[in-house]
Amino acid sequence: MTGTLYGIGVGPGAPDLMTLRAARLIAACPVVAYPTLAGADSFARSIAAEVIAPGAQEIAIDIPMTTDRAPAQGAYDAGAARIATALDAGRDVACLCEGDPLFYGSFMYLHGRLADRYRVEVVPGVTSLTACAAAAGWPLAARAQRLTVLPGPLPETELRERVAGAESVAILKVGRHLEKIRGVVADLGLLDRAVFVARATLADQAVCPLAEAPAAAPYFSMILVARERDPWT
Repeated sequence: MTGTLYGIGVGPGAPDLMTLRAARLIAACPVVAYPTLAGADSFARSIAAEVIAPGAQEIAIDIPMTTDRAPAQGAYDAGAARIATALDAGRDVACLCEGDPLFYGSFMYLHGRLADRYRVEVVPGVTSLTACAAAAGWPLAARAQRLTVLPGPLPETELRERVAGAESVAILKVGRHLEKIRGVVADLGLLDRAVFVARATLADQAVCPLAEAPAAAPYFSMILVARERDPWT
């Protein structure tokens, strides 16, 4: 019998925001896989470090930091092959993913490569979207309001069009795109209705009006915008 692959969302950063199911499965799996970026320490692993079993085999999947998709696809191919070897040996594998595995999660690329051959179970996690909203005390949507989720790297013209036509907006993956996004929000007259959240749930969490956000933002930051000032009242 082959092992089971668990795609486990470990949450936005604070270890105690992992679900009970996530912690139980990670502790029980003899193999733990996780993504790393360009050889750096894995953020997902750091969240789950205290529950990884001593002696567990670890599979680090190093993802190159480039806009070219081919190197990353090659890395996922190689990572999937290593996971498949463990599964074929009958060993369960816990694949860690910060946030939720299927919400901008790296696990989806492994799922696409392995789910047709092995038993796969996805364990949802607390997303950065809900973590940032909680940190800011910022309701995401109310009544029949529509929530639009956008990635920060969108071209400026497309970003402007999508924000202009939205009611409530969450812009993820801010990082080096902060000034572009802030300019778009300001041009649309929404700067006083936007909040900036960085590294939600971590010790260095920062929350402030978008107008007061620093010029440089970490990758793990988000901007929330509400067209109606108090849509939840």
